Amino acid sequence: MSPWPAWFRPGDPDAHLRLGRCGEAAARRELERQGMKVLCANYRHGRGEIDLIVRDGEVLAFVEVKSRSSESWVRPAQAVGQAKQRMISDTALAYLAELGRPQVAFRFDVVEVLFDGAQVREVRHIADAFPLARGRMYR
Repeated sequence: MSPWPAWFRPGDPDAHLRLGRCGEAAARRELERQGMKVLCANYRHGRGEIDLIVRDGEVLAFVEVKSRSSESWVRPAQAVGQAKQRMISDTALAYLAELGRPQVAFRFDVVEVLFDGAQVREVRHIADAFPLARGRMYR
């Protein structure tokens, strides 16, 4: 009998997708626990995607969720490099354009979800994790 639950089997090519979905669900619960309102999940535009779009009071937060089953090398948030930040920035600007370019404050957050086997070990919300990527303008 495997010690791993049916939804997560090491070596399974779809395991990372299931881990990501479980991480996004844990992130959503944590943000809602903090009083934020989830407006959209898995927003896609072109080749970009934003995991969660939430309202934190009067601020709109575009949230990238990073899930890991081990932190042996680096913290999950460190995987959000410049290319990923540009993609998230571009996608966020497309979302704002769809809303008619409202004059709202917005920020970019990261939520780290660490698993110990199938159990969530830690959820860490990093508000204002990075700025709007250079070269991009909200017009």
